[in-house]
Order: sequence, then structure tokens, then C-alpha cells
Amino acid sequence: MKINCFWFRRDLRLEDNAGLYEALKAGLPVLPVFIFDRDILDHLPHKDARVTFIHSVIHQLNEQLQALGSSIYVAYGRPYEIWDKIIQTFEVQTVITNRDYEPYALLRDSTIEKLLHNKGVAFKTFKDHLIFEKDEVLKQDGTPYTVFTPYSRTWKKMLDSKQVEVEGKTMSYYFQSYPIEKYVQHFYKTKTFPIPSLEDMGFEKTNIPIPSKEVKQGVIKQYDQMRNFPAINGTSRLGIHFRFGTISIRQKAQKAMQLNETFLNELIWREFYAMILAHFPHVVKNSFREKYDHIEWRNDEKDFQKWCEGKTGYPIVDAGMRELNTTGYMHNRVRMITASFLTKHLLIDWRWGEAYFAEKLLDFELASNNGGWQWAAGSGTDAAPYFRIFNPDAQQTKFDKDMRYIKTWVPEYGTPKYPKPMVEHKMARERCLATYKAGLEQA
Repeated sequence: MKINCFWFRRDLRLEDNAGLYEALKAGLPVLPVFIFDRDILDHLPHKDARVTFIHSVIHQLNEQLQALGSSIYVAYGRPYEIWDKIIQTFEVQTVITNRDYEPYALLRDSTIEKLLHNKGVAFKTFKDHLIFEKDEVLKQDGTPYTVFTPYSRTWKKMLDSKQVEVEGKTMSYYFQSYPIEKYVQHFYKTKTFPIPSLEDMGFEKTNIPIPSKEVKQGVIKQYDQMRNFPAINGTSRLGIHFRFGTISIRQKAQKAMQLNETFLNELIWREFYAMILAHFPHVVKNSFREKYDHIEWRNDEKDFQKWCEGKTGYPIVDAGMRELNTTGYMHNRVRMITASFLTKHLLIDWRWGEAYFAEKLLDFELASNNGGWQWAAGSGTDAAPYFRIFNPDAQQTKFDKDMRYIKTWVPEYGTPKYPKPMVEHKMARERCLATYKAGLEQA
């Protein structure tokens, strides 16, 4: 029997899933596929909360599919080998998936497309992870934006440029959803396929709690007023769900437009950094502004270790690092403070900090993580000038004046057990300015 396959990746949901909708609509039975990719997993620690999360979501998806008489074909290995096996096992006409924009994903998809093409199988991809892809929001001369504000203005104009009527309501064409209800009979009918256990793949279950997909409307409504205070539950915590597509960007962006423009802007920042990564792939290893690669970092490993462990003697920095190490999350304001401290006070290469966040953050996304770190270091797009250096004490006074956040994560603060500041702010600031100036003059 001829079938189509839908390959789940960063879109782990049945509802409002563009590629899945197109696969089911095509009419042939659709076999859902998910691959635990060894090319990614082999580089992760054996206790990784993200792998535990994905594993549990795959089980939930499978339960939804079982209720429809289907199941998800789950494999552990390298995508090339898995797809080679699938097309030998089933008579596959087309493999359908949603696009992923990271360098590894582009290389993987190119390799899989060649394999399938050589076996007479088509490979089709759709846009689902973003509202606008890299070439949809450009300057009038067709070149990419490198500054956020004009990008966001054009992004919003694009949204309004094409309207459609859905159920008597006018809405942006780009917010249209993809309801699969009338096509669910096209899922491939099968008994349940086995799902490899975490242990089979060399992982252990972690107990780090995952933030809910459900966010109180009041949090979004007051987002612009509350988002900078780490002791308050004033942010959505939806990062991991956007990262793995357990929620729809179209639905959330539409809601954000109704409730809070500042929150919508955060979603646009995500698309801006994805566009930057796509147009300027050198940012993965190098500074966006190339002259910043001339900075002579100190890169003191002992200093880096103190920063990682949250033992710098600056309580707002230490609270952030300990929150990250314990929960896989760090408040966004504190991300900026900790990143600034590492790059400016300690003069440690932003790539070290970026890699540490990549390992620890539940919501790690290459484009946004890279963009945020380069912003903090002064080497990226929209970066604050290098001579603007966060004063951790002033940031603490402004955003955690009652020390509720600090007391939560640094209980020994104010006792002899708490370390003295590892570096004096005024000296560190002057050293940073001199180092940056020398590096940039050399460029």
C-alpha cells in the first residue's frame, strides 16, 4: 500500500501543524515518524531534561494517535539510516515535514532529500516554526535587516498586508490555522509501534519540572510592566514549547497582538534572530560584527568555573546561575546581567557562556541564544555599545530591591559563607573598556 510519511521534529503537536495538515490533506495514508537523532543526542549529558520532555511528549502524541487508530513510528539512530530502513519497509510516495533553519538541520534535510530522491521518493517541506521566514521580511532593496526596530515595523506591516475572512472574521492571512479534524481518517491505521525507552538511548529521567503550556491571561496582559522583575511570575515561560513546537506560534502571536505588544515584540525578536542566523551563518562561530573577533579575552578557567557555579560574590549574578543550574531556566533580565558580567567584568569569550547556556537551558534555541550572547558582548546586531556595562549592584537595586529573588537562590548571602566579589566593578569596567578599545582599534 502506498503511503506518505509525516516527519515530526520541532512541531510536536497534532493541532495547527502546517506540514501535518498538508500531509493528511493529500489523501494517502499518513505514517507519523519521529527520530531520536543520535547526531544530536550523542553530544548531550545522560541526564538532560529536554530529552525527558521530548520523550514524554512523544508518548502523549502516540496516545492521541492511538485514539485515531494510528501510532507514531519512533526510531533511535541516525536519520539517514532510519529513512533508508523506512523506505525499504513501506511503499513511501512522499515524506512531508516542517522546515527547520539551524545549520545542522539544513545539512541533515539536504542529505535526506538526496537519499529519498535516489529512491524515487519526494520530499516536501512547509513553514510552521515561524510566521515569516528569512526572505519574507526584507528591506526595500531586498537585503536583510540587521537592526530590530525597523525589522519589527516591516514584520507588522507584512502581517497586515494580506487579510482573509475566516468564519465571518477578518484576520491576517499569516495567522490562518491548519485544522486536521476532517482529515484524521487519513492517518495510517496500525497497531502501536514500540517507543524506545530513555534507558535504551543511554539517558536517565530527570525531575526538573517543565513549565506549563497554559499561561494566565493576566501574565501576558501585564507583561510589559512585570517582565523585568525576576522574583515575580511575570513572564510566560513558554520558551521550551516554542522550541519544540508543542504550541503554535500562529496562535500565540495572534493572542499577543490582542493582549500585549511588548510580548508580541519578544516573539518578533525570536524571528529576527532566526533570520539573522539564516542570512549570516558565520554568527555560529564568529562575531556578527567581525572586528569584535580581535578582542583579547582573558578566558580564565577558574573565573569561568566560579561564574558557572554562581559563586562570583555578586548576588544577582549568582542567583541567576543557580536558578539555571537547578531548573534549566533563567529569567530574561538576569540572562542579560549574567552574560554582561561574564563578557565585560571577567573578559571571558561570549562563546564560552553561550555553550554553557546551550547545555543548561530548557528553552535553548541556537538563533536566540547566539543573538542574546552577542548582544551582551557588544558584537551582535542591535548591540548596546561596548562602553555600556551593566553594574550588577545597580541592576539588583532596580529589579530585586527587596532581594526576594536573591534570597531564594543565594540563602547564604549576608553571612560569612558568601564569597566576596571576585572582581571590583570599577576596576573591571575600566579593564573592559581598555581591552575592547585595543581590540577594535586593531581591527
